Parts: sequence; C-alpha cells; structure tokens
Amino acid sequence: MTASPGPSAPRGRTDRAVSTVRVVAVVAVVLVAAVGGAVALGVLGAPSVVGVDNRFGDVTNETTTVQSELIVDNPNPFGVRLGGLTADYGVTMNGITMADGEKEGVRVTSGTTSIPFETDLDNSKIPAWWVSHVRDDEHTDLRVNADVRSSLVGRSYTTQVSRDVDTSIVSAFRTDEPTPLNANAPLVSDPVLILERTEADWGTVNNDTTEVEMTLYLTNPKSYPIVISEIGYDISMNDVAVGNGTAARSTTIPPGETVPVEATTAIRTQRLDEWWVSHLQRNQVTDLRMPFSLVVDLSDAGAGERRIPLDAYQRTVETDVFGTKNASDGGDTGTADGSDGGDTGTADGSDGTDDDADTAGGESTATPGDDTTATPSDGAATGTAGSDPTGTTGDDPSATPTSTPTPDGTTTDDGLLS
Repeated sequence: MTASPGPSAPRGRTDRAVSTVRVVAVVAVVLVAAVGGAVALGVLGAPSVVGVDNRFGDVTNETTTVQSELIVDNPNPFGVRLGGLTADYGVTMNGITMADGEKEGVRVTSGTTSIPFETDLDNSKIPAWWVSHVRDDEHTDLRVNADVRSSLVGRSYTTQVSRDVDTSIVSAFRTDEPTPLNANAPLVSDPVLILERTEADWGTVNNDTTEVEMTLYLTNPKSYPIVISEIGYDISMNDVAVGNGTAARSTTIPPGETVPVEATTAIRTQRLDEWWVSHLQRNQVTDLRMPFSLVVDLSDAGAGERRIPLDAYQRTVETDVFGTKNASDGGDTGTADGSDGGDTGTADGSDGTDDDADTAGGESTATPGDDTTATPSDGAATGTAGSDPTGTTGDDPSATPTSTPTPDGTTTDDGLLS
C-alpha cells in the first residue's frame, strides 16, 4: 500500500514560514546593529541636546513646578526610537539639588524636537539655598544639566547651562541722605535728631536667622544730650512677616555730636519658603518693607520719652530666574538676555535711582558653538558644546550702582533676588 502524501505539504509550509521568520529576525538584528554601528562610527548622527528652556509653573506651599523643554537635534533623515532614548534633567543652586527628573521612551523626529516635561522643586530647600547665597556674598551658581542617553549606542549627550547670579539685597538697608527726625512733642522743636546715613552688612547667617548688622549715624542738634533707649523694627516680604524685634542698646548722643548707633536686625530664615511662594505667585515680584522706630529720652527738654517712627526702608524686588518670564514665544534659543526687572524702594520720599544689574537672565538655551550673551551688566554668558556637546553659560555679574539707594529710592537688580 502506498502512503498518502497529504501530511507532508503542511510540514513544508511550516518549515518555510519558520525560515522566513528567522530571516526577518536576522535582518532586523543586522539593521539594528548596522544603525548602531553607523552611529558609533559617525556615519549617522546621534541625537544631542542643544538647549533647555525653563519656566515656573504652579506653586503650592510645598512644591514649585518647573516646566522645561529639552531641545534635541537629530541629524538623521529619520526619527529615532531604536534602543530607547532617556532624557534627564536637573537644577542645582550653589550645589544644592533643587529639582530633577527623567523621561523615558523619548521619540525624536528628524531635525529639532522639543521634549516637554515637568519637575517639582522642593520649597523646603529654599532656606538652605538662601543661607548659601548670603554666605557666598549674595552669589548663586545656578546650573541646569540636561542629557539624552541612547541605549542603542551606549552614549550620552549632555548640555550644561550655568549662570552666576549676584544680588545686592543688603544695600536696601543703606542710606546716605540726611533725614530729619521729628518728635512732634509740644515742648520740643523739631527736628530732635538727624539721621545722617545708615550702613548695613550681613551678620550671622544660619538655618534659624539671617542677621543684618546696621549702623545708624545720628546727629543731636540740641543743646542737651538725647538718649536712644530702643530701636524697634518689623520686616515683611509680600506681607509675610519674616522678622521683628528690638535692635539696639541704650546710647547717649551728646549735644552737637554725631554718634554711630549699632542695631542688629534678624530675618527668620525658616519663613523664607513661605515668602518664596508669594514671590512666585506675584510673578517673581516682592515688596520688601522694614519700618523702624526710635525711643528717645527728651527729659532734659521736659518732654519725657517719645517714640519716633522712621520712614520704612522698602524695596520692590523683581526677578527673572530663568530669563523666560517675558518671553512671548516660550523659549530663548541663543541669548540669555535676562533683565530681571527693577527694585524700587524709598524711606524718605526721594526718587533716587540705583541700577544694580544683577541679571539672573535666561539660562534657557545653550547652543553648541554659540556665545550666549546676558545683559545688562550681569556679564556675558557663554555657551559652548563643540565636539563634546556640553553647553556652559556663565554670567560675569558686575552690579554698578549709579547712586546709593535711599530706603525709598529706585534700584534695579537682576538676579534671584535684587
């Protein structure tokens, strides 16, 4: 009997199907290897980060959202997802990690692609940053690191953008215009004292307090001694109370003499995370106020003790941390023109002007081979990524005041704080 040939036909088709699958798999492996090898050898280009754009998003009591866009250049004529791409991002201020994040499964088209993502800045780190900023003579090294890693070729392409942010906050507490102080007492003619000038510098700065050591130069125009028994103060930033107290010991000013009276005021450092929230909620604007009062003894004139209020030291602080606050197109692809707005402050009704150009400008983009420029006088930010795709921008801040701010004059500071 002859066996039926029927069953052999399906087996033949199955063998051919298996063979086809094997061929396709081999071809796929070869293609992946070929693409990877071509990229590794430079025949095809690998995607690289050419810039990063940042801005603040939602802010709560606990966190601040940083909205970012990585600008990735893919020199290939086709999109890339083979082997997977991962984008990493981080922001540090004086070495303190403020925000970081990662995005996997990134796909980039041919040419330039914007990769949007969000990270959270921990507001509880603001006091630590503040301490580092003040201790370093009001200087912050702001760094934004971004890179794209390809598991296909085992390579990472990085851009680092850095900015030197310098401010002159303490200058808000300095004056050089004589101010008459009136007691408004029935038996005493005014003024009873003249505040010639005020000097101020940072004192002890730690996680609890930030001290401002002030010296008030007071002249006694009377023919009898006047005793200063107390100097009271309150400090607020956007109506957030950050400090108050009594700041001086008893000092006698002889008739016709000028005497330096020392007073140490203190900001409560741990209140600054609450201030930070208010600063961002007001589009990076802060109203800083510090009203003073003196308690003087006018017993020799028959008027007893009198409290004399001084005009408040005040300043409006406007910042532009990433340099993109006023960008209409949501990005800055070549220049970090980060004018950080103005500080206006008065204590005597005058309209003095002080241009402290401490630009915090836009570290938004570092472009390989481009020189990134920051204006005004916060210096130049230079971004270089060349063959080693690492872009670095840096400000050379030089804040040159055109006049000393009276506590109610006008200053312009460009930086994290001004």
